[in-house]
Amino acid sequence: MSNRRTFAIISHPDAGKTTLTEKLLLQGGAIHLAGEVKARGQARRARSDWMKIEQQRGISVTSSVMTFERRDENGDIVTFNLLDTPGHEDFSEDTYRTLTAVDSAIMVIDAAKGIEPQTRKLFEVCRLRSVPIITFVNKVDREGRPPFELLDEVADMLALDVSPQSWPIGMGGLFKGVLNFESGALALPEGESKEFLGKLDASPEIPEPFAEEAELARIAYPEFDLEAYRGGDLTPVFFGSALKNFGVVDLIEAIARYAPPPRPQPAGDEQIPPDRDEVTGFIFKVQANMDPQHRDRIAFMRMVSGTFKRGMKLTPSGLGKPLAIHSPIMFFAQDREIADTAEAGDIIGIPNHGTLRVGDTLSEKNALRFTGLPNFAPEILRRVVLRDPTKTKQLRKALDDLSEEGVIQVFYPEIGGQWIVGVVGQLQLEVLVSRLEAEYKVEAVLEAAPFDTARWLSGEEKAIDEFESFNRANLARDRDGDLVFMAKSMWDVNYQQEKNPDLAFSATKER
Repeated sequence: MSNRRTFAIISHPDAGKTTLTEKLLLQGGAIHLAGEVKARGQARRARSDWMKIEQQRGISVTSSVMTFERRDENGDIVTFNLLDTPGHEDFSEDTYRTLTAVDSAIMVIDAAKGIEPQTRKLFEVCRLRSVPIITFVNKVDREGRPPFELLDEVADMLALDVSPQSWPIGMGGLFKGVLNFESGALALPEGESKEFLGKLDASPEIPEPFAEEAELARIAYPEFDLEAYRGGDLTPVFFGSALKNFGVVDLIEAIARYAPPPRPQPAGDEQIPPDRDEVTGFIFKVQANMDPQHRDRIAFMRMVSGTFKRGMKLTPSGLGKPLAIHSPIMFFAQDREIADTAEAGDIIGIPNHGTLRVGDTLSEKNALRFTGLPNFAPEILRRVVLRDPTKTKQLRKALDDLSEEGVIQVFYPEIGGQWIVGVVGQLQLEVLVSRLEAEYKVEAVLEAAPFDTARWLSGEEKAIDEFESFNRANLARDRDGDLVFMAKSMWDVNYQQEKNPDLAFSATKER
């Protein structure tokens, strides 16, 4: 288990996340040509950005999983499970769920833009999960903000110490390359590394002003502390350029050396360790129609403990009866392979036809349930109106599928026939309309809903029944059949909470 590194890449749009993903796969031998991650064509469909809307916009709107291997500095093989997250704040809920399945994360910062105000929510999601973070400042060969300013921004936003592990020499001016503090290697813009000895100010490769700046950075910031990093109190910072492929080797070596191996996962009050004999795992993502030729549906399971073997039977918590898993998949960049075995920390894809849902626990004994995968109250609500009323059945199927994936939330009003979808951000609505048409052949328009937000209701049955009898016009059921209060404003939520102290109006719901 100690040779598994399961990590996510998180960034704001255009920071270079997909390019960095590609170069990490290139270093691991998972791909052999630059551009394969984003290439078009049937042979490339399991790439990082595979949806039509992703290709059109050049952004990631869904998480993807890729596995590759690389030898570490001792010659041992390390298995890397890389989860590429959506690059837009509107998909922060999908990012949150993805972070439940990883043990660490790489945060990518654009050296020119720094941390953009509209994407702070995306980065704060990382902190909510207490995931150890390595920061990679990308595009340092271009005109950008001063390195010290970038480090201070990272520290302020994440509220933790920063520890620079490398330094850009002449960033934004007479760029000379990236210096690795530990090895003393200077990565040149051509992608070559040059070794030098002695103090920074004694090296002919580094002009004196830049050497002084690098020395100041090393002195002014704390030294790297492994315990502080794994405890979520410090982030090591690497500078580089994914496009020019320098600084990437330092980054992947740091993941192998420092990133934590599989960690225990919460199951209520219990923590399930990775060395537990029983095979356990949980579904953190469901993706439909990755292969449009076969209308496939893949549930992604994070292995928590035990050694999984192909064909073994596991019991999903949402089903209650054993399920034989005959064709588990691992994703190797553009290729899929049947997984004969999997260990704690691995991510496997399980083909199914609606049996498995996000939040399901799979285990041999069905005696535990992993927690920590919530739904969040939507910030935008819209009514769905069909252009062709005869396609009601297809629309219901599509909305159920997409809500299971986490693309949207769907609410079925107690009174009235127009269904309501809820999302965190506007871009999710565009994805919804695009996928309804492309994958389900359903044309629909979205209209303003008479509600502003939603809250899940819980409490004693008598109190719920009484509330329901007086407020049926403001109630709906979600995909699971749970009762939801549809509020016209936050004032309405607060008023009802004050009026009904025996009920809880929750902004989150455990999946």
